Amino acid sequence: MAAEVEKPEEVEVANEESKSSKALQAIGWLSIGIAVAALGIYIGTEVRSRSRFKKRTPYDFYAGAGEGEASEFGVGV
Repeated sequence: MAAEVEKPEEVEVANEESKSSKALQAIGWLSIGIAVAALGIYIGTEVRSRSRFKKRTPYDFYAGAGEGEASEFGVGV
C-alpha cells in the first residue's frame, strides 16, 4: 500500500506542540500589549506634566508661600 499512515504517538506529539506554541504566542502578545500600555501611560504623564509646566501663571510661583503649618481653628474666646 502506497499510502503512509502516521502513528498515533506522532499525532499526539504534534498536537501538544501546536497547543504549546499557541499558548506561548498568546503569552507573548499579552506581554507586548502590557508593555505598550505601560509605555503609553508613562509618555502620557510626561507630556501632560510638561504641558502643565509651560502653562504656569505668576500665582503658581507663590502658591507655597505663607505659613508652613495651618493655623488653628477656633482658638480663643
